[in-house]
Amino acid sequence: MLVSVVIVNYNTFALTCACIETVLRQTQSVAYEIIVVDNASTERPAADFKIAFPKIKLVACYENGGFAKGNNAGIAVAEGDLILLFNSDAFLEEDAIGKAADYLRSHPKLGVLTVRLRYPDGRVQHYARRYKALKYELLDLIRPLLYLLPYRRRAALMLNQYYKGDFDVLCDWVGGAFMLLRREALDSLPEGRLDERYFMYGEDQLWCMQLHSQGWQIGCFAGTEAIHLEGGSERRSKGKRWNGLLLKRELELYRLRWGTGLQYWTFTGVFTVKRAIAFALLKVLGK
Repeated sequence: MLVSVVIVNYNTFALTCACIETVLRQTQSVAYEIIVVDNASTERPAADFKIAFPKIKLVACYENGGFAKGNNAGIAVAEGDLILLFNSDAFLEEDAIGKAADYLRSHPKLGVLTVRLRYPDGRVQHYARRYKALKYELLDLIRPLLYLLPYRRRAALMLNQYYKGDFDVLCDWVGGAFMLLRREALDSLPEGRLDERYFMYGEDQLWCMQLHSQGWQIGCFAGTEAIHLEGGSERRSKGKRWNGLLLKRELELYRLRWGTGLQYWTFTGVFTVKRAIAFALLKVLGK
């Protein structure tokens, strides 16, 4: 079994090098190759990666086509049975790739797997998610009542911020920071490749929707973890622009799943108000 680790870089040379170093240092129990895709960075020449790491595969793109297009460029030269999409701002502190590969291989219905993700300070990131739905938005409004449920039942029902990454779980979608794909699952996607319609945000959810439609399961494995910086400061600096794009993507994806009936418009009202309140609170708290 060979794992192809695809890392997309855009003007993050130092971060990407640190990421590669942890893959080389920590990955012990599985054969792997590292593919770095440079999305037309202006920071320094893409060839510098080959100077630093002669054994990697390097794909130098002539334009920044976004996360999906960059990953497709890496997948096009990948030879692995499994494909790991691994963010350039993510790091390993243990043999997470080998452990995740073993888990995926032993669960043949899984098409995609992520692992527990943490911030450098130890906080858990919420990367095992439910699709947005009116039911979950309304349940979230009565959060105190949800906490009357036993933890595992509440976490499995809601996922997202309710789930601590401390037990294996099936979910609706996972983020692209650590996304381990089975080659057969990837081949089942439209045109056998990742959908490139979104330049950024929402693409990982879209891919999982498409994989679900082909009968594949999506899972989160609690037996290992990775560290992910997540670019939080960048998102906060975008303020209203990022918040607006996130809202737009969620509504587009909701329409793809459920259409535009009464449920859609009810969801739109509830979700929009909740996002506005959350954004206002972040501004008040200075976050």
